Amino acid sequence: MNLKVISRNVGFALLVSALFMFLSVLVSVKNGNDSALAALLISFIITFTAGAFPFIFVRKNSVITLKDGYMIIFLSWVLSFIFGMLPYLLWGGPFTVINAWFESVSGFTTTGSSILENIEALPDSLLFWRSSTHFIGGLGVVVFLLLIIPSSSPVRLRLTNMELSSLSKQSYNTRANKTVHIFTYVYLGLALAAFLAYWIAGMSAFDAINHAFSVCATGGFSTRNLSIAAYGSPVINIITIIFMILGSMHFGLIFMIFATRSIRPLKNKVFKFYISTLAIVSIIVALSLKTEGIEQTWGSAFMSGTFQVCAYASTTGFAIADNSIWPLLPCVMLMFVGIQCGMAGSTTGGVKSDRIFYLFKAIKRQVTRSVNPSSVTKIRVGGKYFSDEEMFPHVLYLTLFLVMIVLSVVLCLMFGANNYNALSGTIASLANVGPALGEIGSAGNYSAEPSMVKFIYTLDMLLGRLEIYPVVAAVSIMLSRKQSRKTES
Repeated sequence: MNLKVISRNVGFALLVSALFMFLSVLVSVKNGNDSALAALLISFIITFTAGAFPFIFVRKNSVITLKDGYMIIFLSWVLSFIFGMLPYLLWGGPFTVINAWFESVSGFTTTGSSILENIEALPDSLLFWRSSTHFIGGLGVVVFLLLIIPSSSPVRLRLTNMELSSLSKQSYNTRANKTVHIFTYVYLGLALAAFLAYWIAGMSAFDAINHAFSVCATGGFSTRNLSIAAYGSPVINIITIIFMILGSMHFGLIFMIFATRSIRPLKNKVFKFYISTLAIVSIIVALSLKTEGIEQTWGSAFMSGTFQVCAYASTTGFAIADNSIWPLLPCVMLMFVGIQCGMAGSTTGGVKSDRIFYLFKAIKRQVTRSVNPSSVTKIRVGGKYFSDEEMFPHVLYLTLFLVMIVLSVVLCLMFGANNYNALSGTIASLANVGPALGEIGSAGNYSAEPSMVKFIYTLDMLLGRLEIYPVVAAVSIMLSRKQSRKTES
């Protein structure tokens, strides 16, 4: 493991955070030096110094091993969390150490859950930093690094292959070294389009850019206590639904639509499955809300149902309704789409619709084999056949995801969470949804949760954002290195 190459690459991730801290400082100055100026300025100086240090004192090295790559990814995220909590800690208020850590991890992982009971009490500069963590995390701290590495560099190729899963790369139809640029173009295009749409619809420019950062990253941080409901605008609701769906689509499909000027890419089987899921679940939720008397009109029932289903499926977590008063059925449906979430190659969390689609295909094939053992069946998706070896990692990931839910729920119960919060909070955190159900639902927050439970939720957020394997690999590398040192001594 080469600490020099790791430190240089991780240093750049910190410089990205420093850049957005500096932009937050400018917001503070523009607003007459608000109360977060000192906190943001000190945080910027510390983060910039830590990020620049390796570039000054460590010689550049283009050789990167598999272990180096995993450590770069893992440490880039973890150190971004640590330095990202500095503005909260230095500003004070409700931000104890665990609360600042929670808000930072939730922001960078684009989970969107919060400990804040009064969001509007924060100065604009701190709100901008809070939304910026979504924007950085949505694109990915490692992707920022990949954008400046030459396309011919072996470092670029290896990190691209490690940061973007095989599921993510399937629909780009281009070489690996161009995948990062395609993802970035679509991401920035969505952010700009969302900003303009919100601004035209009546949001202030400040609110528009903050919500654009959140919706394109499918994060969910808002500048208002009531989230999107604060605007009371059906137009803004519809704009948010559209961009939540776009943010949860495979960015390769969006790119191909513009590149080919055709909607043929939307014939993708996984996309059809995902949209069908959204439509069916939205109808079920709307029917339940109307028949149970939660919503008085069919229009409001379908608006609330569709909005919240898209918010949970896209793992954005915006809200226009309080799901703590909803019946059990729509709440269960929200948790289901939150686990499944959007497509691979998007900024969403969860297990991805792709894996659920493949699972259904595998179940269908197994049933066919059971009924007719002599039949020769293969899993076919969009003209491509998948072997058992190709399907196994996806089924294994689904199993591992469920195991992580069980372990996390048990730990949360041990440290004082109630049954309902432990289960829904774990699912919402591991799937990077953000709001869960009940008091930590769409109109609630995580402030009352025990400190240790908050910490467990943040571990779930990291595991969900990196899709478990890189975290497990990095921890294994560190433990094996520690063990080897003990053996040598």
